[in-house]
Amino acid sequence: MPSDTPAPVASVRAVPHTAVIVVAGGSGTRLGAPAPKAFVGVDAHTILRHSLRGVFAVPDVQVIIVAPAGREGDALTEAYAAADEADAVDATASGRRRDLVTVVVGGATRQASVAAGLHALWAGVDTVLVHDAARALTPADVFERVRAAVTATGAGVIPVLPVIDTIKHVEGAAVRAAVDRSVLAAAQTPQGFPRRALVDAYAAATAEHTDDAALAATAGIAVSTVPGDALAFKITTPADLERARMLVRTAAIPQPDVRGEVTRGFPRVGVGTDVHAFGGDGPLWLAGLEWPGEQGLRGHSDGDAVAHAIVDALLAAAGLGDIGTHFGTDRPEFAGAHADAFLARTRDLLRDAGWVIGNVSVQVQANRPRFSARRAEAEAVLSAALDGAPVSVSATTTDGLGFTGRGEGVSAVAVALLLPS
Repeated sequence: MPSDTPAPVASVRAVPHTAVIVVAGGSGTRLGAPAPKAFVGVDAHTILRHSLRGVFAVPDVQVIIVAPAGREGDALTEAYAAADEADAVDATASGRRRDLVTVVVGGATRQASVAAGLHALWAGVDTVLVHDAARALTPADVFERVRAAVTATGAGVIPVLPVIDTIKHVEGAAVRAAVDRSVLAAAQTPQGFPRRALVDAYAAATAEHTDDAALAATAGIAVSTVPGDALAFKITTPADLERARMLVRTAAIPQPDVRGEVTRGFPRVGVGTDVHAFGGDGPLWLAGLEWPGEQGLRGHSDGDAVAHAIVDALLAAAGLGDIGTHFGTDRPEFAGAHADAFLARTRDLLRDAGWVIGNVSVQVQANRPRFSARRAEAEAVLSAALDGAPVSVSATTTDGLGFTGRGEGVSAVAVALLLPS
């Protein structure tokens, strides 16, 4: 006899109302990579795979990947791997995120690639987020903020960060005016819009725009902002890639494992050294202090070996390259700059990469100047430039040995401790 128990009904996922278009068609020319940017490795995984982690952490979204021609299969493989990883963390949707993936071929420009992604939207989607795969470490909560704001306002929404650098209006090498940074913001992705408004704006576009917000504004769409995230930086240069690699390697960004547990970062230690010879123009600058009556040091900036050793130690601990990467002779704005400029910029780089400074210890090796009377002053100046992080300075001679013993220059060695923020 047939059973009276009804057959189980297979669960059906609701049609998503949000889609994320992941633009992954960049060539990576400025990255100097042999493969398209999205397929360059950060660690064991590609930029695209890391980018999709943030996307798949957002529940119930259609995911459209716009890939370079010929790399559609690679993009699908990366998407399925990221989807399976997300399903392992969220068992309630196990095995279903693969069903949300679509891969399309991009165009000759970013704008053409986004247009290709728009053609792949499912019928039920009413909110579209456009995200650059190169912003690989963007946290899931940025996607959530943008999506919620689009729903609440019915307009365009972009994540932004305040501009912290001093901005100048320049013509060639000449500075013409200062720019009020209080009215400026750095735009990030994902950028979100009501579907119909964005589709219509793309259909009407007659010129190329730098991002979706600019295109939307040209079409008369109101655009507002929500807070972005320092981790949502764009991987464009080799220094950016190294920064991303170090963040992932040290787990400075929390990464869920297959059990949904979060791995926290560990402290990092870096060592830096610097050497400068006497003979520079002007007075001696060392440990952030001017030393009247002492011979100056030669260098692109002020030759402050103590400050430069500290910079190298901090950058080494964070895996952000070295002083030449960020303050080299190709950066004319640092010509003649003093310790406060170097240390403040380094502090900002560390903060953006998710680190805080634990402490710094630096030793000076030189016959002159005599540090004992000004040690506390030097420590206070250096610490202030690092937002109050403790800095200790010691000094020694080398018993007449080597170039420092002969009075030809100054050497400094620094050790820095960083903690995940």
